[in-house]
Amino acid sequence: MKFLDLCKVYIRSGAGGGGSVSFRREKYIEFGGPDGGDGGDGGSVWAEAVEGLNTLIDFRYQQHFFAKNGQPGMGRQRTGKDGDDIVLRVPVGTEILDEDGETVIADLTEVDQRVELARGGNGGFGNLHFKSSTNQAPRRANPGQEGVERTIWLRLKLIADVGLLGLPNAGKSTFLAATSNARPKIADYPFTTLHPNLGVVGVDGVEFVVADIPGLIEGASEGRGIGDRFLGHVERCAVLLHLVDGTSDTVAEDYDTIIGELEAYGGDLAERPRITVLNKVDALDEDARAEAAAALERASGGTVMQMSGVSRDGVTEVLRALRGKIDDDRLRRRDDADEEDAPWRP
Repeated sequence: MKFLDLCKVYIRSGAGGGGSVSFRREKYIEFGGPDGGDGGDGGSVWAEAVEGLNTLIDFRYQQHFFAKNGQPGMGRQRTGKDGDDIVLRVPVGTEILDEDGETVIADLTEVDQRVELARGGNGGFGNLHFKSSTNQAPRRANPGQEGVERTIWLRLKLIADVGLLGLPNAGKSTFLAATSNARPKIADYPFTTLHPNLGVVGVDGVEFVVADIPGLIEGASEGRGIGDRFLGHVERCAVLLHLVDGTSDTVAEDYDTIIGELEAYGGDLAERPRITVLNKVDALDEDARAEAAAALERASGGTVMQMSGVSRDGVTEVLRALRGKIDDDRLRRRDDADEEDAPWRP
């Protein structure tokens, strides 16, 4: 299944049905009077966050969603049928933007959260509604209200607890593969990761979700490389894990490049809690490792952890450090004893 996190959608609510002009005509009833019914209301367009989706790929093949119109009213005081609503089922974490692509209409961050995007038109009144003591035979009825037509953008921001940052080939996908059941593409050339990946990581009886995004390069905020459009997927993360390639000759410059792109992206992403890790230390000897760690500490101005995703050296310590910065309500606790006693289920 392909990954799609931004798409344009055209929606239109249903128009209300017109009211009816009708009079009761029956044998032996001299003064029948008006009996035109009201028109039905048009259907509305809703968006709902559902489980089981992590991409907007469904909206690549269908971009137009039109709700049903309400039926006109009929004689014998019959009201027209209301038009059926239409629901856009989107993944949790979807932002709904106006046509300008900037104005946020809604942000669906919880399962079953719903928002009305276009309300259906009201049905018109039939001539029965206008009967009065001074107008016993009204010959007018209201037309139904027109529906609402608009263009919206759907932008998905994945819900994750930890976001991975780093230059291409910094070892982000290797770390995700070593700590979870996710199987991202891993190769020895830049931009191996083209789309965000999610993995569930466990340590000390708790689990949390890690998001791996394509690597950033200098000038990503200006569109170089893949750009910074995938940074939106780590906006919701509680903590960022910044991986720096220890085999690089410019460790400090690599760190500054990523920080500069975070600041250029805007928002509070650069101020988000962050853990800096010197990665690929298994490929360094003791002197080179100490020199790279010292340079990275001077650049970051804080503590630097060391790790190797291939040999798993220091991985557990990094996971524990991440767990300490994640809010307790985000952690998914698991009881291994209960799982062992529970009956087998497919």
